[in-house]
Amino acid sequence: MLRYLLSRLATFVPTFIGVTLVSFAFIRLLPGDPILVMAGERGLSDADYAALTARYGFDQPLWIQYWEYLTGVLQGDLGQSFLTRRPVWDEFFALFPATVELSLCAIVLATLLGIPAGVIAAVNRGKFFDRALMSTALIGYSMPIFWWALLLIIFFSGTLGWTPVSGRMSLMFFIEPVTGFMLIDSLLSGQEGAFASAVSHLILPTIVLATIPLAIIARQTRSAMLEVLSEDYIRTACAPAA
Repeated sequence: MLRYLLSRLATFVPTFIGVTLVSFAFIRLLPGDPILVMAGERGLSDADYAALTARYGFDQPLWIQYWEYLTGVLQGDLGQSFLTRRPVWDEFFALFPATVELSLCAIVLATLLGIPAGVIAAVNRGKFFDRALMSTALIGYSMPIFWWALLLIIFFSGTLGWTPVSGRMSLMFFIEPVTGFMLIDSLLSGQEGAFASAVSHLILPTIVLATIPLAIIARQTRSAMLEVLSEDYIRTACAPAA
């Protein structure tokens, strides 16, 4: 057990350092000045620029900047957002409910569609529906998800105008955050049409996020169903009476 823990630790340390190096380099070494990004279109005087540079440690050598970043991560301090100037943890917890809400909707959709599709495909093994479903599942499993999202946005939002392009709620509504879940908060607000607006904003993201899980669930359900259908007691029950 001790040897296993030591081997896991020996793997974790370089992996952790590598991840922190990549995340540090992503901010520090990409083109553009983070201080100017923070300032936006307001502009900065030389004195303000120097003060912000010193405040965020950008006047230090890169290895010192990385050390400060690494010690902060180890202490649970991820710093401040360059855009909002709020702690990163505050930004994370403010947006985390939206991620959970979308993920749950995608899982529910993938499960509700994937299991029946897999069962029907197994029962109709080798027939048209089975082949069509497995071909569609293979396409959905291998399709680049960002490309699929763009296609849906262009067709349903751009061409047909059925769904919103972005956001979680129409600007016509002001929803006071209670739980952070827009579907629940829109119902609690009591505003007519707010829940429908929240649902319409979730339709396309849910479909996109559910595509790959749906394909996986359908294929696995089909395989499990075929295995059960090949059992002796199933074949005996389905055998014609003598």
